[in-house]
Amino acid sequence: MKKHLLFVTCQSEAGDDGLAYAIDLAKTLQEGLTILVVKAKRLGQRFEDLMSAVAFAEENDHETARELARSSEGQEVHPGMVEQCRNMGIEAGMTTAHGDLVPAISTALRNSRAVDMVILSPSITRDGNVSAKQLQRLVRTASRPVVTIARNQLQIA
Repeated sequence: MKKHLLFVTCQSEAGDDGLAYAIDLAKTLQEGLTILVVKAKRLGQRFEDLMSAVAFAEENDHETARELARSSEGQEVHPGMVEQCRNMGIEAGMTTAHGDLVPAISTALRNSRAVDMVILSPSITRDGNVSAKQLQRLVRTASRPVVTIARNQLQIA
């Protein structure tokens, strides 16, 4: 069984923030890459999106209302990420999880014994998607190295 790196990103991430680093690391280690997209929009943000959608619908701007409602549901996943990995010669797969970040990662690690490192994209560590306490809990319970990627630097926890 080939080993994999688990690259964790948020649904709201607009691009491949951190994916290039994960691909390079997978190439260097000659491992595959599993991408975990966590759909964990904060309740307050979902409420704001839905209220905005209602306001646009009341003004007969139904297209914008639908777009806001869809973004609130968190249906947007970036399928091009797997293709980008495969184009670089990396075996890749993608999975999604709903809910809180740490339990989603713990479940992914339990379901795949081939994962030997967790890489958190910048979208996970910025904007309050994970607190310092949650990150510490993840490091303690993951039983694998956890790497966080900041925009201009690499940090290993």
